[in-house]
Amino acid sequence: MSVGLIALLDDIAALAKLAAASIDDVGAAAAKASAKAAGVVIDDAAVTPRYVTGLRPERELPIIGRIALGSIRNKLVFLLPAALLLSALAPWALTPLLMMGGAYLCYEGAEKLLAKWLPHDDHGEHGAATDTPPADPAHIEKSTISGAVRTDLILSAEIMAIALASVADTPIWEQAVILVVVSLLITAGVYGVVALIVKMDDIGLHLYEEGRPALQPLGKALVHAMPKVLAALAAIGTAAMLWVGGGIIVHGLETLGVHFPGHQIGWATEEVGKMAGAIAGWLVNASLSAAIGVFIGIAVIAASHIYGTISRKRN
Repeated sequence: MSVGLIALLDDIAALAKLAAASIDDVGAAAAKASAKAAGVVIDDAAVTPRYVTGLRPERELPIIGRIALGSIRNKLVFLLPAALLLSALAPWALTPLLMMGGAYLCYEGAEKLLAKWLPHDDHGEHGAATDTPPADPAHIEKSTISGAVRTDLILSAEIMAIALASVADTPIWEQAVILVVVSLLITAGVYGVVALIVKMDDIGLHLYEEGRPALQPLGKALVHAMPKVLAALAAIGTAAMLWVGGGIIVHGLETLGVHFPGHQIGWATEEVGKMAGAIAGWLVNASLSAAIGVFIGIAVIAASHIYGTISRKRN
């Protein structure tokens, strides 16, 4: 009897060790998947603050909270089952889908660059501003949240696809747990940062007007710095879209057996890394990937315009 009990305890201990190892593996894989999706996360954090620009300060955090809930719903209700089905039934389709998502990121990034380089008039077809009656605030909030959640769906799909690609060789249950962990961590991180960003000027104003005299310079600095911070964040987000999108395309081509330009980018990264260090090598890799992203994005924009022109002529 005692021997059987000891054997049972040994089995339980072995299972406990296995479970602990699995948890460690899941945690490590989730961290790896989150890191690989970092570029899209940066863009998500850069895009979201514009949805609360111009709204009443007291409504900013509730709106961000509702967008965050919509993001969780996107990831866990819609994208997670789709990702697991894809992994189980058609894993071969992951690389082409990732490349399509990468092309979309390149398109978005290139469109932002062109909008900055080639500014256009937003006053309507005839150059004059149109007079529209003021909308109901509740309707504006609902419309704002809907638009943000739709945009989040696209970015979240790319995050989930990148995360899935990085753990595709793990059992399906581990993939599910990892994707849930990644979804929760990234959503909490992104929208926590967004909430801090959009309230930073209010915090600065409070410190300047009602804080201690020693804190007033800090409050004034925060108020003056936030427009520059938001502008820098937007630029970083655009760069992230291009280098992540270009990198996804390059890596996808290598997976499909096409080693140009991936081989050349890898060689340049390695050589610069040897001469100037790992950071310089990473910058070269990111810059070349971003250049590929710009090229692909402009090509997609041109193709969409040509298609639109042909479609209008047919109609």
